[in-house]
Amino acid sequence: MAKRDYYEILGVPRTASEQDLKSAFRKLAKECHPDRNPGDKDAEQRFKDLNEAYEALKDPQKRAAYDKFGHAAFDHGMGRGHPGAGFGPDFASSMSDIFDDLFGEFMGGRRGSQRRGSSRERGADLRYNMEITLDEAFTGKAAEIRVPTSVACDTCSGSGAKAGTKPTTCPTCGGIGKVRASQGFFTIERTCPACVGRGEVIDDPCPACSGAGRVMRERTLSVNIPAGVEDGTKVRLVGDGEAGLRGGPPGDLYIFLSIKPHSFFQRDGADLFCKVPISMTTAALGGQIEVPTLEGTASRVKIPEGSESGKQFRLKGKGMPVLRSKTIGDMYIQVDVETPKNLTRRQRELLEEFERESHKGTSPESAGFFARVKDFFDGKSG
Repeated sequence: MAKRDYYEILGVPRTASEQDLKSAFRKLAKECHPDRNPGDKDAEQRFKDLNEAYEALKDPQKRAAYDKFGHAAFDHGMGRGHPGAGFGPDFASSMSDIFDDLFGEFMGGRRGSQRRGSSRERGADLRYNMEITLDEAFTGKAAEIRVPTSVACDTCSGSGAKAGTKPTTCPTCGGIGKVRASQGFFTIERTCPACVGRGEVIDDPCPACSGAGRVMRERTLSVNIPAGVEDGTKVRLVGDGEAGLRGGPPGDLYIFLSIKPHSFFQRDGADLFCKVPISMTTAALGGQIEVPTLEGTASRVKIPEGSESGKQFRLKGKGMPVLRSKTIGDMYIQVDVETPKNLTRRQRELLEEFERESHKGTSPESAGFFARVKDFFDGKSG
């Protein structure tokens, strides 16, 4: 059976560049890899054909011979390096990038993020705790904070190298930051011990930062706290965290907000609750009271006659703003009827007179309760 054309197997024209060959091989090899197609003999054969084709065409000398003589170029000298000789060291080397892609997909792209050019170590994220008042959470706040952190070294501009010099490519890993060792079919990869994965080494470190590329300093930052934040809200300042090592990107600063207790209001989401004591006569006869709001104004609340402790009144739109929304919560006023204390003789006489008249239905709930108590005991005695 005649062998298929290598270019046809890879799905590329004969004018394809080395990068085109590599891209086509990686894409097709991922699709038919045995790990993705367990037990599929056709996929396994196609995987072997792809490897054979790529092994022949990725080498400029082998490709030139194949372009001139076709498969006949490899009819003799079927040695270890021959494209049809099975899984040798060349195969392990060519497949290492495929494993990068496969494991990158299976593990959330973790390996893919460690390739060439990503050796700059990102700075750490920082946390800052800020306490604000409920009034500040209502209106929003612009504040300045002072944060001790690592910043890029001005002397070496963050490179870590002494002025007039610069980091050099690591001779051990060639700037990749990783070293590989082939063991048969598998390739073992580990962080380069010489440059610790950075791909560069510093022969003459900066004296100001000792080669770290960053120094400790206290920074003053402006923070805008939006209206409507709640206790535990996080505000993120991108790039205001710790500076990266040797020119690496900075981390972020997270401001954790806590809200002080208020003397009048308790908060539940966007709603505010305020407990207001009222006199017994106001509760009995009705009237009006004035209550404060976070807007800085007073709102009037009408108390109907016969109001009891715990009764709530709703003030629509007098609560807290909702973060990043035009919605405003409500305020709930809960009245607490206060029992008179330190009575004068006249006040006592008036209350005693009122008590004598209370049998006329002014206290229906208490009268009904004690009537049921009487019936209860009468039933026990009978």
